[in-house]
Amino acid sequence: MTSSTAIFWPVLAQVLLTYVIYLIVSSRRIGAVKAGAAKPSDFKVPSIEPEPSATAARNLSNQFELPVLFYAACLSLFVTGGAGVAAVAVAWAFVLARAAHSYVHVTSNRVKIRRRLFILSFVINLVQWALLAIHIA
Repeated sequence: MTSSTAIFWPVLAQVLLTYVIYLIVSSRRIGAVKAGAAKPSDFKVPSIEPEPSATAARNLSNQFELPVLFYAACLSLFVTGGAGVAAVAVAWAFVLARAAHSYVHVTSNRVKIRRRLFILSFVINLVQWALLAIHIA
């Protein structure tokens, strides 16, 4: 495997994380209905969703925010031939930070820790874009 295609392993890992969060949301919503904490119609309006599934649903929304910039950076690095060892390492760092963020979000939901992990992944993504800028300069 060339280093340029290696950039797709962290991309696949981030996609897998998104699918895992989809499963958690679904499981928590089904569990809420079975426990009598919610009715299926309650999920039409997220503001009345039980907290356990609401936090997972919010995390799912998060997977389509900052990670979109991650995907764009990875694809841009690949297309321009800039997906070397450093870019791949930074991409893996992003995925690890996002996985940690998701774990905190769907478990303890400690905002202080979650925020720090978000900032870390934000900075890592910024580094990805800096690597691209340096590569194409």
